[in-house]
Amino acid sequence: MTSTDIRPDGLALDGEVQDLLFREARTANTFSAEPVGDDQVKAIYDLVKWAPTSMNIQPLRALVLRSDEARERLVPLLAEGNRAKTASAPLTVILAADTEFHENLPRLFPHNPGAKDYFAEEDVRFETAKSNALLQVGYFIIGVRAAGLAAGPLTGFDAHGVDKEFFHDRPWKSLVVVNVGKPGDGAWYDRLPRLGFDQVVDTL
Repeated sequence: MTSTDIRPDGLALDGEVQDLLFREARTANTFSAEPVGDDQVKAIYDLVKWAPTSMNIQPLRALVLRSDEARERLVPLLAEGNRAKTASAPLTVILAADTEFHENLPRLFPHNPGAKDYFAEEDVRFETAKSNALLQVGYFIIGVRAAGLAAGPLTGFDAHGVDKEFFHDRPWKSLVVVNVGKPGDGAWYDRLPRLGFDQVVDTL
C-alpha cells in the first residue's frame, strides 16, 4: 500500500464499504423469509478465516441450524427476548470455541513442532480457545455484513444447556448465537451512541 491508496479520511476502504461493514450496519431484530444459502455461509467463512488468531490456532467452530427441529431444540435455551427473533430467522449459527484446538497445531503452526505441548493443561487451552474464538466471532459478524446480510448476535442464552444439547459429544463451548439473514420489517432499534476517540484512546 502506498500513500496514494489512503483516502482523505485516513482509511483505504471506499466510503460505501465502510458504511456496509460499520456505519450503516446494524444488529437485526427481525428477518425476511429470504433464505441464506450454503454457498453464502461458505463464502463468509472463506473470507474471515484469513483474519489472525494467536499462533494461528483458529479455535472457532460453527454449528449452522437450518431445520425446524434444530431450531426448536435451541429456542427454549434462549432468554425470553431472544426467542421469537431466532425462531423466525432464516439461519441461526451457534459459534463455539474448540477446547481441543491444539490437536490441529502440527498442521496450522508447522514451523514449531512443539507448539501442541504448550497447551497440555486444560485450563490454559480453555482460556486461549475462548479469547481467540471471540476474536473470530467478531470477524464472522463483519463477514456476514460483507455478504450483504444482517447479523443478530445473541449472548442471552443458557450456554451450559446449549453445550449439553448440541455439543455433548464434542469439545466445543458455545459463546455466541448469531441469527443471519436479510433484515425484515422493523429490524432496527434506534442507533445508540458510541464513545468518542478521546474517551477510549490514550497515547504514551
